[in-house]
Amino acid sequence: MRTTAIFGAAGTVVTGALVAGFLAAPVADAAQRVPGGAAEAKGAQIAADRAAKAGIKWQDCPADWALEKPIECGYVTVPVDYAKPNGRKIKIAVDRARSTGTAAERQGALVYNPGGPGGSGMRFPKRITTKSPLWTKTSKAYDFVGFDPRGVGHSAPISCIDPQEFAKAPKADPVPGSEADKRAQRKLAKEYADGCAERSGYLLPYMTTPNTVRDIDVIRAALGEKKLNYLGVSYGTYIGAVYGTLFPTHVRRLIVDSVVNPAQSNIWYQANLEQDIAFEGRFKDWESWVAKHDSVFHLGTTQAKVQQGWEKLRASAKRKPIGGLVGPAELIGWFQKAAYYDSSWVPVADTWSKYLAGDEKPLVEAAGPNMADKAGNIASENGNAVYTAVECADAKWPTSWAKWDRDNTRIDKQAPFMTWSNAWMNLPCATWKAPQQTPVEVTTHKGLPKTLIVQSTRDAATPYAGAVELHKRFRGSELITEQGAGSHGVTGLVNPCINEKVDAYLLTGKTDGSDVTCAAHATPEPPKAG
Repeated sequence: MRTTAIFGAAGTVVTGALVAGFLAAPVADAAQRVPGGAAEAKGAQIAADRAAKAGIKWQDCPADWALEKPIECGYVTVPVDYAKPNGRKIKIAVDRARSTGTAAERQGALVYNPGGPGGSGMRFPKRITTKSPLWTKTSKAYDFVGFDPRGVGHSAPISCIDPQEFAKAPKADPVPGSEADKRAQRKLAKEYADGCAERSGYLLPYMTTPNTVRDIDVIRAALGEKKLNYLGVSYGTYIGAVYGTLFPTHVRRLIVDSVVNPAQSNIWYQANLEQDIAFEGRFKDWESWVAKHDSVFHLGTTQAKVQQGWEKLRASAKRKPIGGLVGPAELIGWFQKAAYYDSSWVPVADTWSKYLAGDEKPLVEAAGPNMADKAGNIASENGNAVYTAVECADAKWPTSWAKWDRDNTRIDKQAPFMTWSNAWMNLPCATWKAPQQTPVEVTTHKGLPKTLIVQSTRDAATPYAGAVELHKRFRGSELITEQGAGSHGVTGLVNPCINEKVDAYLLTGKTDGSDVTCAAHATPEPPKAG
């Protein structure tokens, strides 16, 4: 799940396929239990049958995709609307790196989604080509397959605003100082929702998690796989949970890492409020670490003093944006990386430290926009558009501003770091012009194999309760808890206790038979003072 502090112009921010009858399992009863889902389930089977016959025409990737040989690229055709499988279609971009082991070692394809909504999985095959040590064993058994979900990147990308306008800074302080500030942000949110409808309206009703899940099942068939091996991180866990619900008999291995709470009541309004609280806690974890290393960063000897420094920095940037570009919104966008990923702890502290020492350039370059990077700005705007479109389409959102105002005012009192920037980012859903669906009731259906759930207890973007909830809903699942850690995306970190269990599950299908608690991975070490 993704939260950013940017929004709008001035707001917050396979070769050959086996026969189709072998590849496309009968329509899952579960898929027909989705509201209006019987037609979509039938359409998904038709699309998978076609994909199984067509396969994927693998070729060298286009030069501007930055995916060098031996990674191969191709497309899979899917319906825009699965209830109308003979209607309008789009192409989903996929790529792969072949497994490195022997034919006897190969177990198929491992499909990956990094989250978002709006994230691209196209860099996943690089874990093979760059010989990532964490994935050496798994890469002997699996082709690594990435894809751009519908609406993302090279898969019929959507847009809501001109990318250069989207990138402009400084944006308005997301924390409102008056009712006028709130009215201005509400106006921007409505304009953004209207822009989405104007620029991408044809696809918006179909930008749902269940449709992305159906796309993945079509990819599975096109790959020549009878069953899916899947790794999802962050929002990718919700994709995995919905896939396991709609296509339980199509699952072979399913790992979900850093889990979105799949309860219908949590998707997505409540999820964002819960996120605000969790981000506050993780930001304080980082501040405590910074204070512990005051001899390096000189930002305060206690968490409270570091917090005071943050508030002072924020107020100063509001009065006069740093370098003319970095105001409070941009600062939140940069500093929240420390609450997301331990790998950002040193860089964020270092840029702040250098700023206080008189060098503002690193902070401006890190937190400010690069208007010359048009490709990057297009990608950022597209990612934000998909995030908004999926969250708005997946569920019905409150339309009463009074409710938004009341809830976010209340949460802001205990969690001021992220609350209002998150509120403005999601507010377009209150005036969304496309239909809003009822979330899938995630649950266990006959045929679902063991699922491996991995979660850290201090995760901000996807709080720990989400993993516990999915664990309850997927019977027979195993939960691996990383105690005391909070970096988002656990399977990509060095923690032998977790890494070995992930490898064992992917290579043998075996789990420990009971839930496991692992100690936290090592926290970052800053450079030596001086």
